[in-house]
Amino acid sequence: MDSTPSSSSASPFDMVSSALGQYMPREGAAAAAGSADPQGDSAARRRVPADPTPDSQEQILGAVNLDRDLRISRCNLDAPVFAGVEAVTGSPFVDLLPPWDVPTVTRRLRQVLETGEPHVARVQRLRRGDGSELVVSMSILAAAAPQEGLTVSLIAMARRLHLYAAETAIGTSLDIGETAQSLAESLLAWGDVTAIDLDFAVWTGEMLTEQPQGRIHLRRAALVPDRAWPDGYVTPGDDLPGDASRLLSQARRRDDAAQAIVIPDREAIERVLGSPRLVRALVPGDQAAAVACIPLVLDGAPPVVLGVAEVWRRAGRPFEDSELFDLQELVARTSHHVDLARQHQREHTQVLALQRRLLPRSGGDTIETASVYQPATPDSAGVGGDWVNSFPLPDGRTALVVGDVVGHGLGAAATMGQLSMEARALLSAGLAPDEVLEHLDETVALLDDAESGLAAGYSALGSTCCIAVYDPVSHRVTLSSAGHLPPVLVPPDGPAGPVAIRPHPGLGAEFALREPFDVHAFAAPPGSLLALYTDGLVEDKALSIDEGIDRLTDAVSTVHPWDALPQAARRLVSTLAPVHRRDDVTLLLARMIGYRKGDTATWRLPARGDAAARARTLVAALLEQWRIRDLTRDSVLLVVDELVANAVRFAEGPITVRLIRTGDGLLCEVGDTGNGRPRLGQGGLLDDGGRGLHVVHGLTTRWGVRWTDTGKVVWASVAR
Repeated sequence: MDSTPSSSSASPFDMVSSALGQYMPREGAAAAAGSADPQGDSAARRRVPADPTPDSQEQILGAVNLDRDLRISRCNLDAPVFAGVEAVTGSPFVDLLPPWDVPTVTRRLRQVLETGEPHVARVQRLRRGDGSELVVSMSILAAAAPQEGLTVSLIAMARRLHLYAAETAIGTSLDIGETAQSLAESLLAWGDVTAIDLDFAVWTGEMLTEQPQGRIHLRRAALVPDRAWPDGYVTPGDDLPGDASRLLSQARRRDDAAQAIVIPDREAIERVLGSPRLVRALVPGDQAAAVACIPLVLDGAPPVVLGVAEVWRRAGRPFEDSELFDLQELVARTSHHVDLARQHQREHTQVLALQRRLLPRSGGDTIETASVYQPATPDSAGVGGDWVNSFPLPDGRTALVVGDVVGHGLGAAATMGQLSMEARALLSAGLAPDEVLEHLDETVALLDDAESGLAAGYSALGSTCCIAVYDPVSHRVTLSSAGHLPPVLVPPDGPAGPVAIRPHPGLGAEFALREPFDVHAFAAPPGSLLALYTDGLVEDKALSIDEGIDRLTDAVSTVHPWDALPQAARRLVSTLAPVHRRDDVTLLLARMIGYRKGDTATWRLPARGDAAARARTLVAALLEQWRIRDLTRDSVLLVVDELVANAVRFAEGPITVRLIRTGDGLLCEVGDTGNGRPRLGQGGLLDDGGRGLHVVHGLTTRWGVRWTDTGKVVWASVAR
C-alpha cells in the first residue's frame, strides 16, 4: 500500500515542503518529497549533490515532526545548507538548540501544543556537529488530525531574503524597546551575540537637533541571546560606562556618513577598551574575539547617529567585507524605524504627563477620592484622551468629572486638556452640570469646524463626558452625561448598580441631532461609593458592554468602608484590566462623607423688611452654641445681614439662609428666587447705605453665586 499521504489528509509536515517549494530547485523538492515518507524512494535522497553548487545553495527548506514529548519523530533536513545539523529520530528537539535558547523555545513549543495556535517566523540558531551554528527562520505548527504533535518548519534564509524579512519584522512595533530587540534578533544571523545601545535622548523620546560634543550618554536597549549574564555585564535598561561611548562619540562628530568600526581580535578589543572593568561590562564572554560596531544613522546634513549596533563573534570567524556591507544595509534600512519609535515615545511621554497632571490630588473634608490611570500599551496608536478630575468648588460642594476624547496622541491630548480646564472653570463659576456640558458641546463643535482653522486634521466629534456634583449638606449628587457610560453607585445600605441615565449622542453632534442634557439627582448618604470610569476598564472582546459594567459593579461592591481608597482603586483595575490594553484605563472612586448634622443649619424666611434682623438673631444663637470667637461672629453676622437685605430688595418669594461649619471657617449661603447676578461694580454699592457687596468682599475669603432651578444662591466664606 502506498504510504504517501493524499492531498486531503496531508499533514503540515508534508504541506510545508509543497507551500515553500518555490524556494527549492527541482532536485531539492524531489528530495524533500521523497524523505517526507520514512519509506519513500531512497533514490530521491541520492539526487541531492554531495558537493553543493551555487544553485543547490538555494535549497533552504527543512521540516521536523515532533511527538507530544517534543522528540523528533521524522525529519527532512537533506538540503545541503543543513549539513552538520544532526536531527536524530527519537532524540529531543532541543538538542539542536544552543543551551541558552532551550527554555524559551520549549515554552513556545508547549504553547502551540496546548493551544493549537501557530508561532511563525522566529529567528533561531541551530547547533551543528562541529560547534558552529546555523541561523534559520523557525515556525511551529500543530500537526493535522488525526496525527498528534508538532511540525517545525526551518528556513535557512538567503541573504537578501533575510534582509527583507528582518526589515519587515523590525517595523511592526512603535515601542522603542521592542524595535531594538527585533533589530538585535535580526543581526544575530551575522554573529554570536548582538546588542543595541541607544543615545539616552532617543530612549526617552527627546528631540535630536544638535550634535553634542564629547561623550554621549548611552543606554542598552536590547541584548540577544537572552541568557544569564555575569555580574557587571551591561544588560537591557542599564547605562553604559562613560568611557564606552568613545567610538560612537567620534562617529557622531563626523560630517560624512558614519561607518562600521571593526575590532578584529581579542587583543585589540582589550587594548581599545583599556581597562578590565570595561571588558567585563561590554565583552560577552571569554570566547568573544571580534566585534563590529554599526552606528544607527538618520540621513541628514550632518547625519544624526541614534545609537550603535554591536555584533560579536568568536575566534576563527573574521568579518568579511560583504558581511559588513549587509550589516550596514540592514541597520541603515531600520534606523528610521528606531526614530519613529523615538517620536512615538516622545509623544507618549508628553500626553502621559498631561494626563497625570489632570489626575485629582485630594478629596477634602467632605469626600474621599482616589484615581488610577493606566495608559495604553506603548505600541498602540498612542496615549488616548481619557481624563478624570475631582476638585472642591468654592461653595463647599465637590465636582467629579470623567471624559473620553476621541482618538489618540497630541490632538486628543490638546482637546482633553482644553475640555478639562473649561469644565473646571465653568463649574467653579456656579454653572450646573448640564449647563457645563452645553458649553463643552459647543467647544467640540467649534474645534471640528474646518473654517475656524482649529481642526488641524483632528476631529473630537463623539467625545464623551460625565459630570457629577456632590452636595455634602443635602447628601445628594447632581449628574449629567454626554454619551458616557453610567457611573456605578454603591450605597451603604442598598444594592449596588449603575446610575440610570438616558443615552445621549455625545459632544459635538450635528445640530439636528442635539438633545438637551438631562439632570439626574440621587441620594448619596455618608458611606456611599461612586465609581466613574472610561470604557477601557469594562470593554472586553469576550463580553458585552453591559456584562463589563456588571463585572465592575460586583468588583466595586467588594470595597469595604474601612478599605483605603487608593489601594482599593488599584486592586479594582488590576482585577478588571490585569494587563495593558489597546485603550487607556481610567477609574475614579469617590466615597461620600458629608457634613455632620450638627455642623449645618438652614432657615426659611419670608422676604419682608425684618428678614435681615430675624436672620441675625438665628445665626447669633447658633454661633454662640458653636463657641465661635467674637471677631469671626461679628463678621458672619454682618455678611448675613448684607446678603439677606440684598435678597429682600432685589428678589421675590421666600429666602433661604444656610450656615455651614467647615474645617477652616464658616460658609454662609443666602438663596432667593431672583435671577439677577450680584456684581461688584466700580462704585461698588448696591444699596442706599453704600455698603452692599463691598462689605461682603472685605470680610470674606471668597464669595460667589451658583444657580438653582428656582433662582440663585449667594455664598460667602469667612475664616475662623
